[in-house]
Amino acid sequence: MNYFLYCRKSTESEDRQVLSIESQRREMERLVSSWSEVTVVGAYEESRSAKAPGRPIFADMLRRIEKGEAAGIIAWHPDRLARNSIDGGRIIYLLDTGKLTDLRFATFSFENNPQGKFMLSIIFGYSKYYVDSLSENVCRGIRAKYENGWLPHTPPLGYQNDRERKTIVPDPDRFILVRQMWDLMLTGASSPRRIWETATREWGLTTKKRKRVGGALLSFSAVYKIFTNPFYAGVLEWRGKTFPGKHQAMIRLDEFDRVQELLGRPGRPRQKTHEFAYTGMMRCGECGLSITAEHKVNRFGSHYVYYRCTRRRRDYHCRQPVVSLPDLERQMVAFLEEITLPERFHRWALRRLERIAKREGDTVTVQRRSVEQALAATDRQLENLTKLRLRDLLSDDEYVHARQQLDRERLRLGQALERAVATDSWFEPARQLISFNAQAAFRCRTGTLAEKRLILEIVCSNPTLRDRKLLLEAAKPFRRWAGTADFSSVCGYVEDVRTFMQSPDSERILQNLQRLPHPQPEDQRLAAA
Repeated sequence: MNYFLYCRKSTESEDRQVLSIESQRREMERLVSSWSEVTVVGAYEESRSAKAPGRPIFADMLRRIEKGEAAGIIAWHPDRLARNSIDGGRIIYLLDTGKLTDLRFATFSFENNPQGKFMLSIIFGYSKYYVDSLSENVCRGIRAKYENGWLPHTPPLGYQNDRERKTIVPDPDRFILVRQMWDLMLTGASSPRRIWETATREWGLTTKKRKRVGGALLSFSAVYKIFTNPFYAGVLEWRGKTFPGKHQAMIRLDEFDRVQELLGRPGRPRQKTHEFAYTGMMRCGECGLSITAEHKVNRFGSHYVYYRCTRRRRDYHCRQPVVSLPDLERQMVAFLEEITLPERFHRWALRRLERIAKREGDTVTVQRRSVEQALAATDRQLENLTKLRLRDLLSDDEYVHARQQLDRERLRLGQALERAVATDSWFEPARQLISFNAQAAFRCRTGTLAEKRLILEIVCSNPTLRDRKLLLEAAKPFRRWAGTADFSSVCGYVEDVRTFMQSPDSERILQNLQRLPHPQPEDQRLAAA
């Protein structure tokens, strides 16, 4: 009788202990040599999971059996033929119709009778149960990994697995470079393509070398995968659920959301043909829509950049004229010169700020020491309270009531300590802000487009363009100094900076200040001059 030899090996974890295809075939051929009545007319080999229907080689073998080319199948075990109800049902149905008359296995004896088909259906059912149970266990393990704050597979570029501690840690060779890519994107002046060119051509950023892949330059599509992956913000997403990650976040969540806005919308990046530094910052003073930019080339080959209203309102025709980039930047520099702190007041403001910080620092140090002592005393009370309960000197109700009061007191002291530490750390950011205020106009004249945009985001609010005039308001704590700078007003300015640095509104300015490159000593000397 004619038989088909079928060997299957899945690439998934469910079959890691199963013999390879070559080993299965060798064992089957050894058994066939002892079966004189068996004639093998075809051999099928397939590397595909059987937990779902749709195996093309298996389906082709069954079609040939239905045509009468063979009446039997030889396999290592019944689970090589089917691990789902559809394929198992097809085998049983072919046995019922007589088109398939015999099955031979190395590890299972089959007889084509009601008892044999019943046992075969049980084996198929058990194989399906094994696959379903394994899938459930794997999903449970993956879910537990996510709930514990860890990614259950290979981390993205910039991170690597710590095999000893079973955690994810920053990649020392790539973490800083990927963070710099995020910084460039957050400026709003660099496109993903420009960032990709910088990362590959100037920095030589490559993917991590693994056993079979990696070690090549970063691809352009990988840049978008980086900028749309919330993992870098310390967030894990799985099956529509969000979990807080325990790995070291590369960026904050608000920075991630900002990048999604710059890309157009999450996962759908907006392609750019030109880079314009100031788009998305200004509004039209007539209709209130955003200001966009255009790149023009005249008949002589000269290149120009104009900024204008988007004019997308259907119910209103905006008549605002265009403004050239040089004219726009001249107005920006003029505004920055008005808010730039004069050099003689700059030095005096820093000295006054230092005196205030020292005076407050002494007070904060005393307060912090007092809070730390109170916190330590509360911890001792909690420890003593537990000892009293263990010695049955307190009832359950008394213990719970006293524990709740001590826990609330410990929480209050902890918050007070955090406030004291935050109050003690405002001096350095305030000093940087005042120094930046004295150099804003100079740095705008000599900086790159990305730096100019950051400077405007720091110092101005509600930028409006109307009748070719850029209308800017000084953001807190900046102020216009034209003709009004004196020691009294500078005192008020220093107090405004000190108060502002201790408010939540200072976070945006501090973020942008950190993204600006530190001025060189030569630049500081020229700015003072």
